[in-house]
Amino acid sequence: MRICMASDFFYPSIGGVEEHVYNLSQMLLRLGHKVVVLTHSYGDCNGIRYVTGGLKVYYLPIKVCYNQCILPTAVCNVPMLRAVLLRERVDVVHGHSAFSALAHEALMVGSLLGLKTVFTDHSLFGFADLSAALTNNLLEVNLGMVNHAICVSHIGKENTVLRAKVAKHRVSVIPNAVDTALFTPDPYKRPGNDRINIVVASRLVYRKGIDLLAGVIPRFKNNPNVHFIIVGDGPKRDLLEEIREKTNMQDRVEMVGAVEHAKVRDILVRGHIFVNTSLTEAYCMAIVEAASCGLQVVSTSVGGIPEVLPQSLILLAEPDIDSIYSGILVAIERHRKSGFKTVNPNAANGHLASGDNGRGKRRHRRKVESDESQSIEDSLEAQNIHLKPILCPYRCNEMVETLYNWEDVALRTVKVYNRVIQERSFTTSELVVAVWQHGSWFLVFFVVAHFLMGLLEFWRPRSRVEPARDMQRLPS
Repeated sequence: MRICMASDFFYPSIGGVEEHVYNLSQMLLRLGHKVVVLTHSYGDCNGIRYVTGGLKVYYLPIKVCYNQCILPTAVCNVPMLRAVLLRERVDVVHGHSAFSALAHEALMVGSLLGLKTVFTDHSLFGFADLSAALTNNLLEVNLGMVNHAICVSHIGKENTVLRAKVAKHRVSVIPNAVDTALFTPDPYKRPGNDRINIVVASRLVYRKGIDLLAGVIPRFKNNPNVHFIIVGDGPKRDLLEEIREKTNMQDRVEMVGAVEHAKVRDILVRGHIFVNTSLTEAYCMAIVEAASCGLQVVSTSVGGIPEVLPQSLILLAEPDIDSIYSGILVAIERHRKSGFKTVNPNAANGHLASGDNGRGKRRHRRKVESDESQSIEDSLEAQNIHLKPILCPYRCNEMVETLYNWEDVALRTVKVYNRVIQERSFTTSELVVAVWQHGSWFLVFFVVAHFLMGLLEFWRPRSRVEPARDMQRLPS
């Protein structure tokens, strides 16, 4: 089977969609299928490139409009997309992410060529704000021309069915996965003293709850044994740096910035606790990777996150500062029960002050510890969680491996491909009716694209399009 993955999001960009497309493509190649990836150019990264495993990537010369996405013109890129799909003799066009304009355009061109189409939705959207309304309308139109849709969680399926008005039997749930052979624990990379490292790895944007994180960090100002390692970049980075300066925590909040995905594991293994403060998530790959590295996960209970990891691997919190802070305190207490010792929050260079000042500091210390204990008790009462010792990091890796692996994801995806291959292709009249029912405003663009496809077929028939040569894969 010949498959085309289409998305605006692919390497060298870093993110969950990029990783999903790459790993799924690699596993499909191992299963003997032909896979090509369609994306736009990234700076000097343009043209045709071959990456690991002989995966062929088309970095199309299309300008980025906003947030790594191309301008959704619907018609301007039709000749280029048609040429690629015909040259590669594609059977199935698989688009990824509702944000990706390139994915939607590739799915439309594939439908007009009579190819089978599949779409994977990686995100959750609301219904009230303007951006969500526009995205939902566009998704509703495109899913009317798609044979089958895939969501990464059950809550994601419900969200897609509601906002795109698609029949439930046309939507399947196939979760993400993680390469547990790459994301392996290494407890010896953790600090050998009483220091607790809290790792945060995400895009620094509003949707990831960075404002909540900015409210949680100052709560640990008087806890010098708690350090933060923040991986990622985005418009909210300035806010975190401002908080770090105001609280005088420059030596305890490490801003790593954006890193290559292959280097994320080296940072994760330095931590004891992983914190995710997202406001909306369909799945969240980051918490699975952190759990695979043996970190205890504290995450907001939003979207599909509660169905991703078992209770032994994650502490769920409400998306507010107090709840996240209490969840982190519970995670720290679990580490204490597992043998970690804490440094006195008011010790200076390992020595306590003496005299009246020392007594005052001891009274302050007892108050801080009392407040911490009360926060832990309140959190336990709210979440009904018992303070059990944390699991062995290697046991965490084994649990994640049994739950999520790319071979299982690829096999389930192939079943979807086989199902749509057996279905008949949409006729032009069926596509027109589907577009009219879901969005009459888009019918103008669809008709223009249809006539452009007819003109291209007359000017350069598909029989005259030279097929691309397949690269011979070396045995692994």
